[in-house]
Amino acid sequence: MIEREEMNIPERIVTAEAPGEERDFEVGLRPQSLKDFVGQDDIKENLSIFIEASKKRDEPIEHVLLYGNPGLGKTTLAHIIANEMGSQIRVTSGPALERVGDLAAILSNLGRGDILFIDEIHRMNKTIEEVLYPAMEDYALDIIVGKGPTARTLRLSLERFTIIGATTRLSLLSSPLRDRFGVTHHLNFYEEEHIGSIVARSASLLETPIDQEAINILAGRSRRTPRIANRLLRRVRDYADVRADGHITQPICQKALEKLTVDHMGLDNTDRRILKTVIEKFGGGPVGLSTIAAATQEEIQTIEEVHEPFLIQIGFLTRTPRGRVVTEHGYKHLNLPCLPTQRDTPNPITN
Repeated sequence: MIEREEMNIPERIVTAEAPGEERDFEVGLRPQSLKDFVGQDDIKENLSIFIEASKKRDEPIEHVLLYGNPGLGKTTLAHIIANEMGSQIRVTSGPALERVGDLAAILSNLGRGDILFIDEIHRMNKTIEEVLYPAMEDYALDIIVGKGPTARTLRLSLERFTIIGATTRLSLLSSPLRDRFGVTHHLNFYEEEHIGSIVARSASLLETPIDQEAINILAGRSRRTPRIANRLLRRVRDYADVRADGHITQPICQKALEKLTVDHMGLDNTDRRILKTVIEKFGGGPVGLSTIAAATQEEIQTIEEVHEPFLIQIGFLTRTPRGRVVTEHGYKHLNLPCLPTQRDTPNPITN
């Protein structure tokens, strides 16, 4: 049997986060234009008008803020905007901007119309953020020279540039920073048919033959997230190369996903263990998050930010004023008998 190590599998195959080497792999699959970008139709239409208007006026585009769950295409859209505008793009991240000098060096080297893409912008240092305000608004950089009574401020003029910020936690951005973005878009989870189109396109770029039935299986198990879809495709391709002739058929795809322990709803072992723990140890709930974490030996933050959102989204788990409750759909998915008290889904709350 092929082992997980042979297939080079990350610790959690259905996580939307990506290590550095996987991001490098994604670059080759990244669409280069809005026409090739699948899904997010409303955002694409608005961006196309926005870009076309800026090009007609021969002006740089306004600052853009993209937010949403990991793996939905924020970085891809930033590069597409740069390509459509014919602009150079510089890429950095909030944690990487540690000193004012780092930001000053980047901004002073930007030409007219260039784009600075800041990933994880919510993790930017507050001191850096305050320096960014006049740069975004007045295209000027205020630098303090000296200390104490002899300190003075120098204002350096900058070329008109564009900042594209990306974040998974919009609520962590300060109001002054959010207000300086002229365009804000929320990337939603994708429809299954769009994920299928993405899988087919990626397989074509990888020169991997794949049947439509296998595409449908991958689309259904990718948690409506392109990054997960591409990762599953990559792992199934590895399995097909090792255990078959490289052609991804329906049986090959199903066998590979069984090895990866990803079920037909996109749940992995940890997702199922959380649901089973709530059912078997706490009668299906309600139960507090800290209690679930202690019983499953998972961190509270991991459950709340990684596992719980998808389980709630597909209707397997819900929040109530008294704690988390597994729904009737969750019982059915695990083939467990549903308690009478759990058949009526509790009224959910949002916090």
